Amino acid sequence: MTPNIAIVHVAIPHWGTIKAWLPLFLLWIPAILLSPLIFLVILAVCLAGRISPWRTIASFWALSCALPGTDVRVSTEGNKVLVRIL
Repeated sequence: MTPNIAIVHVAIPHWGTIKAWLPLFLLWIPAILLSPLIFLVILAVCLAGRISPWRTIASFWALSCALPGTDVRVSTEGNKVLVRIL
C-alpha cells in the first residue's frame, strides 16, 4: 500500500505548535502525468550505470510501499518535530 497522508507536528517553545496533515495521494496525479518522462530518465540513468531498469523501478516501488508506518521524531533544545506517514 502506498502512503496516503503525512502528519507533521512541530512544537517550538514560547511560540506554539503547528500540526499539518499533508495529503500524499495528491502527489500521484503529477507522477502519473510525468510517468513517461520519469521512465525515460530512469532508463537512461540505468543504461549509463549498467543497472537493470526493472530492478530499479521495483526498488522504488518497494520503498514507496514501505513508507506507511514511518515515525520520525527529532528533538533539540526544546524544539520538537514529529513526522508520521500513514
